[in-house]
Amino acid sequence: MHIFKSLIVMVFALSFCQVSAQAVKIIPEPESIVYGEGVFKLGTQTKVIASPELENEADFLVGILESGFGSKPKTAKKGKGIVLQFDNSLLESMGEEGYSLSVTSGGVNISAATPAGVFYGIQSFRQLLPQDFEFVNCEGVEIPVLDISDSPRFPWRAFMLDESRHFKGMAEVKKLLDQMALLKLNTFHWHLTDDQGWRIEIKKYPKLTEVGGKRKDTQTSFRSEERTGVPHEGFYTQEQIKEVIAYAADRHITIVPEIEMPGHAMAAVAAYPWLGSLGTTTEVSEIFGKMDDSFRISDPEVVSFLKDVLDEVMALFPGEVIHVGGDEVNLKPWEESEDVQAFMKAKDLNSPVDLQIYFTNEISSYVDAAGKRMMGWNDIMGDDIHEEREGQDTKVEQELAKSAIVHFWKGDLKLITRAVQDGYDVVNSNHWDTYLDYTFKRTPLSKSYAFNPIPEGLDEKYHHHILGLGTQMWSEWIPEVSQMQRQVFPRLAIYAEVGWTQLENKDFDRFSESLESLKTRWKLEGINYYDGE
Repeated sequence: MHIFKSLIVMVFALSFCQVSAQAVKIIPEPESIVYGEGVFKLGTQTKVIASPELENEADFLVGILESGFGSKPKTAKKGKGIVLQFDNSLLESMGEEGYSLSVTSGGVNISAATPAGVFYGIQSFRQLLPQDFEFVNCEGVEIPVLDISDSPRFPWRAFMLDESRHFKGMAEVKKLLDQMALLKLNTFHWHLTDDQGWRIEIKKYPKLTEVGGKRKDTQTSFRSEERTGVPHEGFYTQEQIKEVIAYAADRHITIVPEIEMPGHAMAAVAAYPWLGSLGTTTEVSEIFGKMDDSFRISDPEVVSFLKDVLDEVMALFPGEVIHVGGDEVNLKPWEESEDVQAFMKAKDLNSPVDLQIYFTNEISSYVDAAGKRMMGWNDIMGDDIHEEREGQDTKVEQELAKSAIVHFWKGDLKLITRAVQDGYDVVNSNHWDTYLDYTFKRTPLSKSYAFNPIPEGLDEKYHHHILGLGTQMWSEWIPEVSQMQRQVFPRLAIYAEVGWTQLENKDFDRFSESLESLKTRWKLEGINYYDGE
């Protein structure tokens, strides 16, 4: 009998997980961690305490604990355990996304001024648990006594997925949203239209997906004549879009849709050829790069078409920002079109660049009138960032609407300085630092980690105009999910820390040690990640 009792004690001891203070590794690194003495014993009897206003956050935490313990913890409005609560006094010191996490021997308290802050506190608490906690049943966990005070450096912390080039599907998008939530990324930039595919249902124009959502073949590599020999297709219905939006919202992630205009438009033009500038586009492009055709924006009917599309997009997406692309427009068809040239003369537009800004401002006003805000790649300012425009003396006379958000991706960093000095808000996604399709040789992990969204030397009085950063998963040459994951992970964690952690708290060696814990989680989740430097 005594032997049997000893075995029971031994099994319990082996299944009781312990986390030492030295093992606490949270990504992104919190602003402040202060360690105390002792531990809190988290077990199956621990309750989750929350008010009805925090039901979503409480449910999320309950799901985590249920995964680890194999049984659903009880919830209550009052009592001891893991307490989730509002503290309005934290708004001034920590902002809308900051939180306080306190672990004592008697329980856990997560406080914030908003549900988002409470949610981020839960994500840090989640990383206090063993990384395999949610995958193998555990009798209990000993968590060190500590206090965390934390808030993000930037309000805009984005990950972009390009599904126009290679459609991944809702299940994969949800998996990415789960990882974004763990890492406190708050913006999912969804690139849904381009030359190679239209991926969002527009009810007024069904051919956009019936025709534009399919291509006959796909180029295998840059400038190659080789093709895969396999058709590619896929799109999201509006009901599916709503499901993804709700899934993201539960994780405090806002979705910013990108609907490309006036360039990167050939999938739409293939569906409705009258939209195009060339009059020759009848098929969705199977090659990648800067394409020839674009929307014929001198035609009021084409502009009305784009506004109709935006009406349905803006009705679907509750977030404030609508991204319209605006990059890499081939200007030659406009220069060679008599109709376009006549329109430009009538509107006193000096160049095709002025025409694009004129059009972009009309779209910006339309988006503004709907209570939202337009965003576009920095080409929308008329920036001279492409080789074929370098050295030209044509002066750009049109000025971009001040309400627009400039998404910097290419060009001299002085363009960012110019933009913020002119009063524009900027998201910095400099391609050399943030593009996930680039090789790890070209952009090693240390280079990604060293990225600072605020350009060196920028006067501090303009820093508030740098909203944050985005990291982009372009998918031209990355058709498979496993390939995509290897490009995204672990860099997603790097950019999460770039966006959240205060500059003085960044340390690549410390980060690399913390990353090993996340790799354990990714391995258990079946996520393919790059394991080099």
